[in-house]
Amino acid sequence: MAMKVTFDLTDKDLKYFRKVMKEVRAKHKASTEQEILEACRGLIDGIAATRAPDFVQDRVEKLSVLINMLEDGEWALSGADRERVVRGMAYFAEPDDMIPDKVPVLGFLDDAIMVELVVTELSHEIEAYSDFCDFRVRREETYGEDEDESTREEWMESRRRALHDRIRRRRQRRVQRSRGGSRSPISLW
Repeated sequence: MAMKVTFDLTDKDLKYFRKVMKEVRAKHKASTEQEILEACRGLIDGIAATRAPDFVQDRVEKLSVLINMLEDGEWALSGADRERVVRGMAYFAEPDDMIPDKVPVLGFLDDAIMVELVVTELSHEIEAYSDFCDFRVRREETYGEDEDESTREEWMESRRRALHDRIRRRRQRRVQRSRGGSRSPISLW
């Protein structure tokens, strides 16, 4: 029998998580993108190997989407957009996180919470990447190997550019809305 457990993070809780994220990002400012990605892969593998609770595994597996987004050459995320995703993943490169991972059941709870916050913060990026992957699959199903490579690349570039622009527009709208009041309730930046 499954049981659902929910809890609310208060403004004070979110402020604490923002502070922790800021400290970790500062600590890992010199870390390379590759080091951060490897640390995330290590966390994913470590959680799978320890047979962490399903609720933790489900959330931490979402890091795979972020890794794929950064490594997908056709998606070609670059500049500030790329840096935003890498910065969001920096927490998972920190070996000394809030709750030591060796604590049974609870050790990965902070990781699961932080993944949820990072994924929420990067929702526009994740949604756009998912749309791009869906577009790519539909295109390949429609044209397969018969499509001219330069035509395919033109379509991919056009779709990629439109989705990257959409990310920025949506993020800007979020920033503008938050200026009317306080910081976005989930913002880690």
